[in-house]
Amino acid sequence: MKRFFLSILTALITGTVSFAFPGEGTIRWNAELVPVSGNEFEVVLTGNILDGWHTYPYGDEAGMTGIDFILPEDAVLVGTPSEEGGFTDYKGENVIEGEHVIRQRISFSGDHKVSGIITWQSCKGDECHMPEEWEFDIKAEITATSASSAISTSTVSEKQSSTGMWRLILEAILWGFAMLLTPCVFPMVPMTVSFFLKGSEDKKKGKAKALAYGAFIVLLYTVPICAIIGITWLIGGESVTADIFNWLSTHWLPNILFFAVFMAFAASFFGAFEITLPSKWTNKADKNSDRKGLLGVFFIALTLVLVSFSCTGPIVGTVLIKSTEGEFWTPMVTMLAFSIAFALPFTILALFPALLKSLPKSGGWLNSVKVVLGFVEIALGFKFLSTADQTYHWGILDREVYLAIWIVCFTLLGFYLLGKLRFKNDEPLEYISVKRLALAIAAFSFVVYLIPGMWGAPLKALSGYLPPMETQDFISGAYSKSGANAGGPTLTIAQGLKAYDNIDDALEAGRMAGKPVFVDISGHGCVNCREMEARVWSDSRVREILDEEYILVTLYTDDKTKLPESKWITTDNGKVLKDVGRVNSYIVREKFNVNAQPNYALLDPQTGGLLAPVRGYNLNIEEYIKFLESGL
Repeated sequence: MKRFFLSILTALITGTVSFAFPGEGTIRWNAELVPVSGNEFEVVLTGNILDGWHTYPYGDEAGMTGIDFILPEDAVLVGTPSEEGGFTDYKGENVIEGEHVIRQRISFSGDHKVSGIITWQSCKGDECHMPEEWEFDIKAEITATSASSAISTSTVSEKQSSTGMWRLILEAILWGFAMLLTPCVFPMVPMTVSFFLKGSEDKKKGKAKALAYGAFIVLLYTVPICAIIGITWLIGGESVTADIFNWLSTHWLPNILFFAVFMAFAASFFGAFEITLPSKWTNKADKNSDRKGLLGVFFIALTLVLVSFSCTGPIVGTVLIKSTEGEFWTPMVTMLAFSIAFALPFTILALFPALLKSLPKSGGWLNSVKVVLGFVEIALGFKFLSTADQTYHWGILDREVYLAIWIVCFTLLGFYLLGKLRFKNDEPLEYISVKRLALAIAAFSFVVYLIPGMWGAPLKALSGYLPPMETQDFISGAYSKSGANAGGPTLTIAQGLKAYDNIDDALEAGRMAGKPVFVDISGHGCVNCREMEARVWSDSRVREILDEEYILVTLYTDDKTKLPESKWITTDNGKVLKDVGRVNSYIVREKFNVNAQPNYALLDPQTGGLLAPVRGYNLNIEEYIKFLESGL
């Protein structure tokens, strides 16, 4: 009480009062609604106190931390709040520094939502702020399935998949810029400049046409994929769209088709033959580009997209396939990023046609770019074959075989850059430029980095692109398949860990062992899953917790292993799911309200309920350890 009156007196004398708004003040608060069991949830208020400041525990006295809960009519508080944090002594008073966590259990009968206001007072030494406050409003939803009871909550962190999304966007942007230097695209530069030079007299109209040109390029790349996603969503909702993209990214047919396309394009880039679209298409588009107004601008953009297809097609396919591992709208975002980056240089040239003078003339260097791209196409193409190999357990492209192909491929690229290899359309190379030498050094350095992987080095930087470590003979001694009838922890997953292949068996094992269940929502062809396993699970602390404190279950959502009829699942719309991947995809959508991998869930073995919000792709090891400890 003395502290409270002193703070008011200080404010009156100095004429300054501190008012706190959401996200500001001496404590940064975060609110979560965490499932406990049945209809019982726990509000977790976590406050990070600014350095040098301290606050006071929960209580009814003036100056102490307080909470006013606003609940639905059918919800009641269970017990009293508990609190954790950096408790310490300051001049005989019990204070909190660093972190202040307050927990309050609530029982719901209807809507699972709660709001309220938390008030507190903070001091720095003997100087105290006026009381501050922060409002919160959180909600969760329960979803039950026939397989086992589990809870999904809408309080899952919004940033759980943002890292993976931004990485895909960045990769798409880089590919979009790189396409300008390909032999199919670069020759379109003079055509673009000559078209816009004709109308450069009227600068205002010229700029409008140039901007429209860029917009048309973006639309021609983005609208088709958006239309496909939109139509499938209207027909069957998110699950149908997700199933289509899951099929596209994991089924053997599209993966083998993309592999064959990449190998064909690589052979073309090496000079074996030329790949072009029917001349009728490009000639018609080029002819229509002579029309005036925006229609002519549209057709010049269409000509660019059609002519450049032989180079951009495989890269567009790569961008789309990789992005289908995320939520169903991810392909639209990544394709938008790719098309904007691809269209930007042409838009700039259309705005300022005189810039063409500063660009290098086409010649032998373009063929060299073509050959280099051919080597890259081979390396990328084998990723599709690897995906099919993993999801169908063919066992033909294990990790060391995959690495051997890459090592040979990039070694040959290094020799080519040094002029030791020549292809059909290459001009004689009299000397090595500094740029080619730098690229050759990069290629050989990459090969040197790859070689230890043949003997089991993790190669963390490439973990998302390589087959999993457990497929390597030098490590595991045998290829570990995931089967539908394992009946026990017989799956060998990353870091040599053992896992069950279905939730029911894992929950039963958890009840017998008195341990919570760790659910690994993964995929054989999932790039982000491999990266999490190589960069996060490889940490000794993480591996120890997983190995000793949890019962593990891995749900591969792209596994094509056929199930016996007794384990088939019939969905609400009458669709019968007959293989491991489809059943697992359905289970994780219904139980955990997620439709991507990787995701990780911690379950109470007694109730099957979530012990913490589901966690997605995030490479922060310390946060991952906190997530695992929250389930213990």
